Amino acid sequence: MAVRSRTGFYRQDVHRTVWEVPERYRDLKQVGTGAYGTVCSAWDRRTGTQVAIKKLHRPFQSKLFAKRAYRELRLLKHMKHENVIGLFDVFTAEISLDRFHDFYLVMPYMGTDLSKLMKLERLSEDRVQFLVYQILKGLKILDFGLARQADVEMTGYVVTRWYRAPEVILNWMRYTQTVDMWSAGCIMAEMLLGKPLFKGNDHLDQLREIMKITGTPTADFVVKLQSQDAKNYIRSLPKVPKKDLHAVFSDASSNAVCVLERMLLLDPEHRVSASEALALPFFGDFRDVEEETEALPYDQTMDNTDLPLDQWKRKGHTFTEILTFRPTTDSKETSL
Repeated sequence: MAVRSRTGFYRQDVHRTVWEVPERYRDLKQVGTGAYGTVCSAWDRRTGTQVAIKKLHRPFQSKLFAKRAYRELRLLKHMKHENVIGLFDVFTAEISLDRFHDFYLVMPYMGTDLSKLMKLERLSEDRVQFLVYQILKGLKILDFGLARQADVEMTGYVVTRWYRAPEVILNWMRYTQTVDMWSAGCIMAEMLLGKPLFKGNDHLDQLREIMKITGTPTADFVVKLQSQDAKNYIRSLPKVPKKDLHAVFSDASSNAVCVLERMLLLDPEHRVSASEALALPFFGDFRDVEEETEALPYDQTMDNTDLPLDQWKRKGHTFTEILTFRPTTDSKETSL
């Protein structure tokens, strides 16, 4: 006997997985899959736009998965800004907590992403200005109050090694907000070069690639490292001078190179912040200070709590977060 769907929902098989979604979302097509979930594009009949629906893969199979699912939902609910992919809707076909095993996240459908865009064409400098400006505005908007200690266990979403800040690669020192600025610098460099700037095969190789550009750290910097092993390792390296970024990015304007010089610094304390970077001349053409709002800090108290699996699911946590979500009314398609 076929199991009936909840009223207003219907079932569809997508690549041997059963999806149970509201009637408003039609024409589901798988567009991506990974270890933690599958994404389908769908047509939203209510708004007449295409959306992306993500079904998390067995979100409550373990305490770690449950915490990760809760955290992803909370972060997406927190992001309410045109520069950041936020959440249009979240739903589950289950109406009782004891049968609550799956939930779905509805987000804007992005026809492309930056990696596809960079493979298709070499970006002009004004396009780079615009895209990096948007990235930096996004970083200014998302103040997570350094909610990163939780990332140690949340290894499900790991920044590709090529874009990781050096202090993250070797766990050198306490992270500051500028870890993201290093990543933004790597992305900007790739836009200008047409290929990744630091393409290491493993952690130590990544660090060697970085130091070919930044030069070996100064003694002042090495003293600040928390790990004696890291200090010994850095001191053992052959001394390499800092490269002139104007020579590395010979086709780029001096204003563009100036941004990279401020972002790609080994010492996170000297790296530029998002708001400082936005004030640099390179972004002058696009700058609208009134749009560069600072976010309300993200409340991370629950993220760092250790709870049993059933409590991550129950009221006050994931199930209630889903029930209390208020969908946006004007989902607009976003494009690069």
